[in-house]
Amino acid sequence: MKPQFDPAAMTPADHADLVDAVRRLEHFGLAVRMSNAFGRQLSFARRLAPERVTKIVDGAATAAMRVALRAAIRSLDNRPLGDRNRYHMALAAASGAAGGALGLASLPIELPVTTMVMLRSIADIARSEGEDLADPETALACLEVFALDGRTEGEITESGYFAVRGLLARSVSEAARYIAGRGVVDESAPVLVRLLAVIAKRFGVVVSQKFVAQAAPLLGAFGGAAINVAFTDHFQSLAKGHFTVRRLERKYGADATKLEYERIAAAKIPDEITPPAA
Repeated sequence: MKPQFDPAAMTPADHADLVDAVRRLEHFGLAVRMSNAFGRQLSFARRLAPERVTKIVDGAATAAMRVALRAAIRSLDNRPLGDRNRYHMALAAASGAAGGALGLASLPIELPVTTMVMLRSIADIARSEGEDLADPETALACLEVFALDGRTEGEITESGYFAVRGLLARSVSEAARYIAGRGVVDESAPVLVRLLAVIAKRFGVVVSQKFVAQAAPLLGAFGGAAINVAFTDHFQSLAKGHFTVRRLERKYGADATKLEYERIAAAKIPDEITPPAA
């Protein structure tokens, strides 16, 4: 018999947080957000991008993940910094303005800068949800956020979020053990290279969508800034959902939280989901 979730076990406030997390993680990818603003063709970014552009995007995504890994395992600490989302947005806008003005040539420089800005913001969100950034597993959970979209055309799953976490689970576990067991981390270690390859592949899909929008004729610096703000806001939203789910897993258990998450994700209209009784 399939296990059932007991609604009475979760407070109404926590259930509302879980519903919000499902909306953030399952229903609105970056392609949807940008298609609404810049046209339906953006959902086909990978298909439209020339091979040369795709190679540059993939290389930039991989380089950005290497920079993010270095920051995650060497620079993040557990000091309370408060809500700095506006500050991170301003930095992302400035980086995007440069990218919009200079085009494809700027991507290998602009993307790692933007990724670092997003990582700091993701870390702040993780901390606000009770995560310990001194724990290597938490630092890697910050990197996981960059893989939580990356959906291609026609890729629809009942619970895409847990599918991605399942895809990454073994690599994250092995990488966390590797980092915890060494004072100095070799970023070229196979266990870390494997993890970055999986994350970078999915991140590259989203970067392609960003680039196609940013490369639109006459877009310029202002449009580049606007796209980078949307790009950063998207990953901040994914981070909020991701670390909300992790908080609820710590409180109610991973299995119970996943069961209720999947029930919510399977609903056709999330707004109609009724929270458990008080």
